[in-house]
Amino acid sequence: MVESVVTIRSAGHSYDGRHWQFRDLDLDMKRGDILAILGPNGRGKSTLLRAMAHLLKLNSGMIDVLHTVGFVPQDFAGSFPYSVLDIVLMGRARHVPIFRNPTKTDTAIAMDALVATGMERYAEQSFNALSGGEKQLVLIARALAGENAILLLDEPASALDLKNQDNILGLMRDLASAKHLALAFTTHQPNHALAVADHVLLMLDETRTILGPVDEVMTDQNLEALYGIPVRSLKFQEGNVERIAIVPIFRDRSASAISTEKTVK
Repeated sequence: MVESVVTIRSAGHSYDGRHWQFRDLDLDMKRGDILAILGPNGRGKSTLLRAMAHLLKLNSGMIDVLHTVGFVPQDFAGSFPYSVLDIVLMGRARHVPIFRNPTKTDTAIAMDALVATGMERYAEQSFNALSGGEKQLVLIARALAGENAILLLDEPASALDLKNQDNILGLMRDLASAKHLALAFTTHQPNHALAVADHVLLMLDETRTILGPVDEVMTDQNLEALYGIPVRSLKFQEGNVERIAIVPIFRDRSASAISTEKTVK
């Protein structure tokens, strides 16, 4: 039996004690698995991730984490002109004694993390000069440099172009399989969950969640309940592989025009 590295039982969080982001939540994570967390704005996806990283305390329930955690935020606003290598070395903080500088070993581990993310050629460049996708890869390298068994990524592909989204998703899959890490990430893109996740958590409302294997949970019915708009799963052949894409059905231009015309009248 594979041991869980993250165990969550009856977890709940509320910022004001009256309105809950989530409640009575149970889940387990194992090494080598990727968990995608989906939900509408304000449902508590980022809050849950921060609680898993012990950056935020739950109001109820418990989270038991057996290994060290690397947390990758949506963005990192540095006011100082840190180099890319400096940013990644920050991930070594718990390995470096207080009042000591990083050693050659720390630097070598940081460079290995940059190699793993394909960012080694930017080591001496200013972090603030990078694009959004490049910054995200550096932040993942920082988490890797900490030699963590668990990675938590908050919307890692948000605001990125399609190629950079694919790069991030491919890297996540490689880290889970090659390094046997446990990964959890939040996203507003169901297709990202289909692309790389083993399990998915749908956060419908404060007490209603759906957790299970991607193929079982990512149904049109469940996604419509999650987002409140029609959703369709389209199957197609790509070479010898059958693929699935999730397509939201937005209001089209003619419907918008009719709605505007009625409003004007």
